[in-house]
Order: sequence, then structure tokens, then C-alpha cells
Amino acid sequence: MDLSVKDEYLTSMTVPQRIELTQYIISVLESWGLNSKQIISLLDLPGKNNVRVLNRYRQGNELPRCEQVNLRLDYILAIVDALRTSFPRNAHMAPHWMKKPLKRFNKRPPVALLVEDGFGGLQAVRAHLDCSYEW
Repeated sequence: MDLSVKDEYLTSMTVPQRIELTQYIISVLESWGLNSKQIISLLDLPGKNNVRVLNRYRQGNELPRCEQVNLRLDYILAIVDALRTSFPRNAHMAPHWMKKPLKRFNKRPPVALLVEDGFGGLQAVRAHLDCSYEW
């Protein structure tokens, strides 16, 4: 897998920065309506993972520093950034947009793509939001 520049940043973060990022990502995914099992699946966490493991991340452990997790974090951060750019005056629109069925996705909401299609869903949502990425 070809890793992006952001991934280099993700791997060089300090432990406190990584913990803050972990808690931020989980809160964003929860605001989009994902439950614990869906978050674990979307992040492609290595090893045996259950809801208790996700609770450890919520309470101050950092997400694993591995390629597949960092790649997914990179995509999620890009989606968050694109949503912030798309709705600069209303941060509450981002979760609303993620749950809204869209014609481009066969009347499925973007969050459904993330849950049902995993990494492919991340790619599709990012490409839709970030027109420079799709080029």
C-alpha cells in the first residue's frame, strides 16, 4: 500500500498526541452514528478486538501504530477535513451529511459505505468530498 504524507505524520506523533487523536477519531465516528463493532471493523484493528478493547482506546490508550490503521486514520482525517471545508459555518452538518442518502452512492448514506464497504467505502467517500483526490 502506498502511504501518504499524513501517514508519516501519524507515525511520528508522540504518545500524548496519538492518544488525543485516538479519542478524537472515536468521537467523530460515533457522531457519524457508528457503534463500537462498526468502529473496530472500519479501523481494521489488528488482533482480537471487542467492545472492551475499544473502551480502552476511549479511556486513554492509543490506537495501534500499524500500516492498516494509519492508512484508515489518514482517510478518516481527510474526510473530516473535507467536511469542515464543505460546511465551514456549521460543524453540525458533517454528521448530518454522513447520514443522508445520496444519489451518487445509490441512495445509500456515506456512513453506510464506510460500514458495508470498509476501506473501499472510505475511498469512495473521500473521493466524493475531495475532488482533488479523485483526479
